[in-house]
Amino acid sequence: MTDDPSHTPVLLERDGGVAVVRLNRPDAMNALDLATKTALLETLREVAQDESVRCVVLTGTGRAFCVGQDLKEHVRLLEADPEFLASTVADHYNPVVELLSTMDKPVVAAVNGVAAGAGASFAFAADLRILAASAGFNTAFTGIALSCDSGASFALPRLIGTAKAKELLLQPRTVPAEEALSLGLATEVVPDGEFEAHVAQVAQRLAAGPTKAYGAVRRAIAYSATHSLSESLAHEGELMGSTGATADHRIAVAAFLAKEKPVFEGR
Repeated sequence: MTDDPSHTPVLLERDGGVAVVRLNRPDAMNALDLATKTALLETLREVAQDESVRCVVLTGTGRAFCVGQDLKEHVRLLEADPEFLASTVADHYNPVVELLSTMDKPVVAAVNGVAAGAGASFAFAADLRILAASAGFNTAFTGIALSCDSGASFALPRLIGTAKAKELLLQPRTVPAEEALSLGLATEVVPDGEFEAHVAQVAQRLAAGPTKAYGAVRRAIAYSATHSLSESLAHEGELMGSTGATADHRIAVAAFLAKEKPVFEGR
């Protein structure tokens, strides 16, 4: 990647325990060309492995969050290699969503503008989706005669139910922020002028929390979605044991007994 931030397709900004991963192709509405997908995957791997990062924010530069695959590049690559689409899903989109969904720390999608196609799917994979009032979601896939990818078939039914997920996938349209909130696609909607400051506040609050407990909750919910009650209860027990052995749990108990507010270390 170049040293000039204006030509870097993905920016990594750090503020204490918060890492902001910012898609940075504003002139292309943060469409995902090969360079952007590669940089995004590398950056997410970096922040996922970094113990000093206790909350990850995914957002975009300019008026869009991410409009999905760069179709101009897509046409050229598809003509050169008919198998390109399948390979980029396996090589880029799938591992990006795996990281967003499973890294051992909370992930916030700060949806600053339209999120379409894979861009919408990336947001669906996050724990929280904070939308600017002017933002919206569009599944987009069938509009260009494609099936859904990047976990849309997994995340959407879990967020809004099977019937509504099918409606939005079969009849793609832009779902504005307030409707997204009513459907459960958005965690909250914030006026555009307050958006950046509010996202930073939420992220800092999460970064100051018990990171290992947050990661365990993420794993528990994912596990329980595909396992029986008995299996889920047993898994919860394992996670309770692991989080009970953390420094943050000891800090929290000591603070409770002292009637003080705990200061978590993220370990």
